[in-house]
Amino acid sequence: MIFGVIKPYPSPIISGRGVDVDFPMLAGCLALLGLGLVMITSASSEVAAVQSGNALYMMTRHLIYLVLGLGACVATMMVPVATWQRLGWLMLIGAFGLLVMVIVPGIGREVNGSMRWIGFGMFNVQPSEIAKVFVVIFLAGYLIRRQQEVRESWMGFFKPFIVLLPMAGLLLMEPDFGATVVMMGSAAAMLFLGGVGLFRFALMVALAVGAVFVLVQAQPYRMARLITFTDPWSDQFGSGYQLTQALIAFGRGEWFGVGLGNSVQKQFYLPEAHTDFVFSVLAEELGVVGSLATVALFVFVSIRAMYIGMWAERAKQFFAAYTAYGLAFLWIGQFLINIGVNVGLLPTKGLTLPFLSYGGSSLIICCASLGLLLRIEWESRNNMGSEEAEFKESDFAEEPAHGRR
Repeated sequence: MIFGVIKPYPSPIISGRGVDVDFPMLAGCLALLGLGLVMITSASSEVAAVQSGNALYMMTRHLIYLVLGLGACVATMMVPVATWQRLGWLMLIGAFGLLVMVIVPGIGREVNGSMRWIGFGMFNVQPSEIAKVFVVIFLAGYLIRRQQEVRESWMGFFKPFIVLLPMAGLLLMEPDFGATVVMMGSAAAMLFLGGVGLFRFALMVALAVGAVFVLVQAQPYRMARLITFTDPWSDQFGSGYQLTQALIAFGRGEWFGVGLGNSVQKQFYLPEAHTDFVFSVLAEELGVVGSLATVALFVFVSIRAMYIGMWAERAKQFFAAYTAYGLAFLWIGQFLINIGVNVGLLPTKGLTLPFLSYGGSSLIICCASLGLLLRIEWESRNNMGSEEAEFKESDFAEEPAHGRR
């Protein structure tokens, strides 16, 4: 089936002009991937040496994930956007199936008290990462099919939540509160861009805030995190330990850092130093300058993703536009939450940093999302609005007049 949806030519990889992609976007993401590989090598070396006897064990696994991710990026660029639109319902059903499987005893794998992974031998798959992207694709198709209904009626506004709320419930059963917030926040932003009235959108925001309050109250550990993050030093060896160690890493880094590989906090002081808190290790080793440069890269790729959506919208390719916006919001949400947690602006939450953190599912899905964005940009630039449209090599012989480089 997969070979039926991949069309090598024409595509951004194979065209009359050779490789024809949005190079600024590609370069920004490749820079983040390269930086991530370097930081994973540094941040995981001590843990890997103790756990496996090989200081480069996690770096090697991350490099394998990186190769798989780049392969997923290339494959995604060969799938026409219209194919994603047509398969939206199937992907949504697949997302539900994976989220149900992960909470089934014997199938789901528990790590640190959470059932978020499905094990396949040495590797784990995190269904929530896949589900977030599939929800974006489904919702983009819904906004196209029901555009007038979404803008003018309450029913068009509420219908997506018939799907979103059960999916959020499955995520909370794992539990994965961070993924739930990112998914629902991206969906809300897409609905707003889809034309939902300001009053209905304000009501949705109010209900969302109320739901978050209830969910925090429902679990004692969530309330403890909420209370602790405001003053982590009040319980620095208990619930505030992880955050205080992260803040120490930031303090040690100062302006220019202690030098690559010289972090002290990664030596078993800071838990999850190579996953959720890799940005703290980066800040310690590269300092304020390196941290701000990394944030600047994140801002660049996020804004570029939004621009790709805007270009698709101007080309009247609305499904592609909504999909690009949704993927951008997923990245932005994860960037803000992860970095906010690292610097103590948000309660501690297990959420990876896109392109940088160790973790196969997150890395591969981020690369696949990049491939989809590059495909959207290429199709909008070449006015390819339909999967059935036929093109010849001569159609791609020269750069379009409205180049965006």
